[in-house]
Amino acid sequence: MKGKPGAPGVGSVDFGDLRRLEPVSREFGFDRGGVIDRYYIENFLERCRPDIRGRVMEVGSDAYIRRFGRDKVSRADVLHISPGEPGATLHADLGSLECPLPRGAFDCVVLTQTLIFVPDFRQAVRNLHEILVPGGVLLATFPGLAQISRYDMDRWGDYWRFTDLSARKLFGEVFGPDNVQVETHGNVLAATAYLQGLCVEDLTPGELDHHDPDYQVVVTVRAVKPANRAGCTDPADALETEES
Repeated sequence: MKGKPGAPGVGSVDFGDLRRLEPVSREFGFDRGGVIDRYYIENFLERCRPDIRGRVMEVGSDAYIRRFGRDKVSRADVLHISPGEPGATLHADLGSLECPLPRGAFDCVVLTQTLIFVPDFRQAVRNLHEILVPGGVLLATFPGLAQISRYDMDRWGDYWRFTDLSARKLFGEVFGPDNVQVETHGNVLAATAYLQGLCVEDLTPGELDHHDPDYQVVVTVRAVKPANRAGCTDPADALETEES
């Protein structure tokens, strides 16, 4: 039986080190080197540096606020769902109808790989919209193709995966479609490596940067809360391109 021209024959594929029923690492590659999803997330945040300013909130830690906001940040808040979590300044369930976070308070929210753990993700997006100042920016990322996070699954649940289409619909309904910019990152090799728990150092920059929209390892969203009824300027205008 013949397969696609140029592809290995059916039944003769050499999987090499990947012919295994257990992944190389169950730690997303943290135990090997740079994590593949973080490669895409951090490139996204690097291009969005101008947005990370004023009062900024991040979930879990303030590592990305400090790294990408630096002296442009006047106040950094760390959100955690559990009261008493070390380093957290705010405690709330983003998906709650009675979310206690202050309304109209934040110039920017950095929300990386978080919404998948919130059962009512639609309410979470509404709450995130409410806590931003007019003109404020939400920088959100989600896994598309990824293993279950067992740590989170056993504590509060790992519920969802997103595509660019679902992200565009979800955020467009709240922020307005003209105020939302969605991008995807990854390809079949990067997805395979990430699922196996390989790391950034196992691939070349060209292999990581190749974009195939059918293999979405990470989905990124930049959503701007309209400053007035007419809405904000095109969010793409403020997103720095890789050439700049």
